[in-house]
Amino acid sequence: MKTALLVSTYNWPEALSLVFLSLENQSVFPDEVLIADDGSTEETTKLIADFKAKTKLDIHHFWHEDKGFRRSEALNKTIAGSTSDYIIQIDGDCIMHRDFIKDHLAIAEKNVFLFGSRVTITKDFKPKVFSNKIIDFNFLSAGIKKRGRTIRIPYLRNRNVKSPDFSNKVRGCNLSFWREDFIKVNGYNEDISGWGREDSELVLRMLNAGIQGKRLKYGGIIYHIYHPEASKDQLGSNNEIQQATISQKKQSCENGVSKYLTSSE
Repeated sequence: MKTALLVSTYNWPEALSLVFLSLENQSVFPDEVLIADDGSTEETTKLIADFKAKTKLDIHHFWHEDKGFRRSEALNKTIAGSTSDYIIQIDGDCIMHRDFIKDHLAIAEKNVFLFGSRVTITKDFKPKVFSNKIIDFNFLSAGIKKRGRTIRIPYLRNRNVKSPDFSNKVRGCNLSFWREDFIKVNGYNEDISGWGREDSELVLRMLNAGIQGKRLKYGGIIYHIYHPEASKDQLGSNNEIQQATISQKKQSCENGVSKYLTSSE
């Protein structure tokens, strides 16, 4: 099984540099690293190029022009360009626990997606995290909230059960799935523009298609760096798209990943 770590980013190289540090610290490495860049400036491009030059990891940077919040499109293009079987997805402001990738792979199974939670790094502690390049946290660490989520217990992690029901704990910053399942539902719905519902709507279509979800608890730990919330101007229309997916039990979307795939997929 070939595995990819998928990182979505937009104009925050300072945070992305800590993601890279936590990537180099992983106990298990991915076969490739996919960076879905929603139109960042040259500063981010240079950071990625510098990291690529010094690491042995297989790095692929997918960039498109900045025309507003187009995360769904960026992720579709990136996954279409991947050759991996299994995708582990995070955001570019999430520092990974050393065993993050190991935990996702440990309980991966066919026809199932995994979703984990996140520990929050507080606004006041953020400057210290950046200045000291902190990537190691634990239950007793300063500057974090939701510290119960820092607890890693492999025995309990392995007892998580899959379910056909939707969970409101799904977050796109800590999600993993089979690429073939992603393609089956036509990936992210690009009719969803702006912030909100792109991840949950994708997961709802997976569930409608018979792909079950499993919560990754007591493992798959990430630390989310505080930032102001994105604009929610499009949330109303995005809610309508998601509600249609629910009421019509949609298993696929029209405006998805298929347009970026080769004819053989």
